Amino acid sequence: MKKNFWKRLGKRVAVVALAAGAAFTLAACSNSSSSGKDVKITILQGKVENNKQFKQIAKEYEKSHPHVKIEVTSIGGGTQYDPVLKTRISSGNAPTIFSLAGPADVQQFKAHEADLSDTKAAKAAQPGTLDAVKTGGKTVGLPFNVEGYGFVYNKKVFEKAGIDPNSLTTVDKLEAAVKQLDSQKEQLGIKGVFALPGKEAWIMSDHLLNLYVAQDYNGNALKLYKSKKMAFSKNADMKTMLDLQKDYSIKPVMQMDYSAQVNQYFSQGKAAMIQQGDWIYPTVEGIDKNFAKNDIGMIPIPVPGEEGKLPVGTSLYWAVNSQKSTAEQKAAKNFLDWLYTSKAGKKDVVNTLHFVPAYKGYDNYKMSDPLTSVVFNYSQKHQTTGWAFPGYTGTSWDPDVAQPNLQKYLSGKQSWDKTVKNMTDGWAKQQNK
Repeated sequence: MKKNFWKRLGKRVAVVALAAGAAFTLAACSNSSSSGKDVKITILQGKVENNKQFKQIAKEYEKSHPHVKIEVTSIGGGTQYDPVLKTRISSGNAPTIFSLAGPADVQQFKAHEADLSDTKAAKAAQPGTLDAVKTGGKTVGLPFNVEGYGFVYNKKVFEKAGIDPNSLTTVDKLEAAVKQLDSQKEQLGIKGVFALPGKEAWIMSDHLLNLYVAQDYNGNALKLYKSKKMAFSKNADMKTMLDLQKDYSIKPVMQMDYSAQVNQYFSQGKAAMIQQGDWIYPTVEGIDKNFAKNDIGMIPIPVPGEEGKLPVGTSLYWAVNSQKSTAEQKAAKNFLDWLYTSKAGKKDVVNTLHFVPAYKGYDNYKMSDPLTSVVFNYSQKHQTTGWAFPGYTGTSWDPDVAQPNLQKYLSGKQSWDKTVKNMTDGWAKQQNK
């Protein structure tokens, strides 16, 4: 990977994270304590779609570290991560390793964040990828990976319809293609052009909203996080894109969740495309390996003023609990260092987790699937936009204001103007307390 690429990408992804409403728990013991005894640690983090892969990695780590036991538990299906973490902490069952989703989480859980500055992983992190998790002279998080999202599409459906997905660079071109696909649903064997999961509000409040809010803050999450007002000047453009997905989606939209969108409809060829990111690849592969490998691709969502650019950023960060014993903290750091800097760990990062690495030392590795390849290629060409949404994930505004209001609009219970007003007023109220 070229130096200039990472230097520029670092600026793009300095303050980003994904609040994909899911989590998993990992527990481990390590032979790395000074006494050489088993040390049990627990890890709670937020990427349920990689649960199976982390279990596989955990077993691999156990084999090469005989004093280590890793237990993997997942929390998903739309469950909010922060409330689970808070409950674990308050009940005396706090994890040794947990995840942070941006500036708000760094502030919220600061009493439990150990300094990771001296870890091998922190020293190998690409420029800019640690900026969101630096506080008080310490580095308190390690990036999971670099991710990107857009419209993941079915190559065979598009080919059969005679549509080149890479030509859909403007809203008008996308709308024309969507109407064409919709008119051929029966011949193409699909139930709908889109599969919009209205039940999973974060898909709208984080990923879609980001495209239309980030422009007012230069894609900078810290800038948004510190802002007393939310401009949302591009809200009309968001309405257009949300309406398009809703109108041409498999119904009923409000009863569809992430699992139905990805597993039931897209992975089984019932939707032409879905708004998702490269993180869905392991799930699609688990359902139909051949389809995942050969028949899917991803294009940017056309946004006026940002056409041809893919939103790319750092997803989540690992944190180590400073309230745990020295032995537990050391075991946790050793596991994370192994994952991102050892030869075996790097192989798992790219080939098992299908992560685009946020670390140096992967020059000889090739992205192993069509979705992460898209993210890497757009990043290398510097055709990316930033992630501002981590500036509000972790705050109460996201689940308590943005998500319910967007769902009210989507279900026809509220006008768009009222939705926008409630969201901007809610942000101002939160930020001016």
